Amino acid sequence: MTIFERVKEVADLRKMSLQTLAEKSNMGINSIYGWKTKTPSIDKISSVADVLNVSTDYLLGRTDVMNSYSSSNKETDLKYALEHDPMLAFDGKPISEKYKRVILELLSEEDD
Repeated sequence: MTIFERVKEVADLRKMSLQTLAEKSNMGINSIYGWKTKTPSIDKISSVADVLNVSTDYLLGRTDVMNSYSSSNKETDLKYALEHDPMLAFDGKPISEKYKRVILELLSEEDD
């Protein structure tokens, strides 16, 4: 399966047109159709993978697991992640230490 076919398949699963996907990935509206004959740059593959919430390895055909997080049945302990994961982000931007503390305080209130 080509990268274009994988992208199309996942976009269809997400009920997203390739034009919408291209726009959300900050590319020209018909850019992804060009992937039928040309190999895209890693930056473009990465942008598309982020929008589709799949790994770049999946799009490149290196694995059949779309996203390691979605295939896991394991729940994430939010408190543990906030305290130990230095790379937490929301909407593509890192969460500041200030907001991590606020979230931890809110979670602590729920335990009471």
